[in-house]
Amino acid sequence: MVREGEDDDDIVCLDESFFVNDDYQLTRFAYGSQVLELYCLQSASTDFDLTGQLVWPGAELMNDYLSKHYEMLRGCSVIELGSGVGITGILCSRFCSKVVLTDHNDEVLKILKRNIELHQSSQESHCLATEKLEWGNSEQLNNILQKHPEGFDLVLGADICFQQSSIPLLFNTVGKLLRRSQCKTCKFILAYVSRAKVMDNLVVSEASQQGLHINEVAGTRTVVKNLGGVIYEVTSR
Repeated sequence: MVREGEDDDDIVCLDESFFVNDDYQLTRFAYGSQVLELYCLQSASTDFDLTGQLVWPGAELMNDYLSKHYEMLRGCSVIELGSGVGITGILCSRFCSKVVLTDHNDEVLKILKRNIELHQSSQESHCLATEKLEWGNSEQLNNILQKHPEGFDLVLGADICFQQSSIPLLFNTVGKLLRRSQCKTCKFILAYVSRAKVMDNLVVSEASQQGLHINEVAGTRTVVKNLGGVIYEVTSR
């Protein structure tokens, strides 16, 4: 944007590449008996929505939960929203028949694909796929559903509630995935980390606004990285 009175010589143009940090480190994570290695950043890069480049507390919460309830994953087809570096999707691939990892940011998709390639020699890699998906983008969502017309058994989201404006789009997307799945018991599992009371209320109210039923999973309230976390299950009404 140019302000009135500015000369061309005073204008500084910055593009996304100025903020991109690709200093990824191979990092080891353990969840129960499951050990994962993947590339990620060690500190946040928030400009241009590059938050998906590191592992957030909600992903730790989700993976801890899934590692304790891995039987629910066996043979399932899964789609993950806001996959970031892919730590949850890669864990799921050790038990699931199909895992589709999605993100909307092209830079994040690069590291996501790199981490999948890292696991290509392992037996779980054959069931992993990546797709670009911006919540609320019907064209991108329909493209995914055309490739997977049977839908999915589970929809996952770990620490993906950061911006208030994105929550209606998130649950709109979730609702479409749940309703178009051939699996009648399809549900959305959300690993939620509380950072603001207004967001706590918005997540619950927006799910209801979209005609969805949201329940806190008993016994999952915990503290992760000094933040309160909980697992929600969301289903169609």
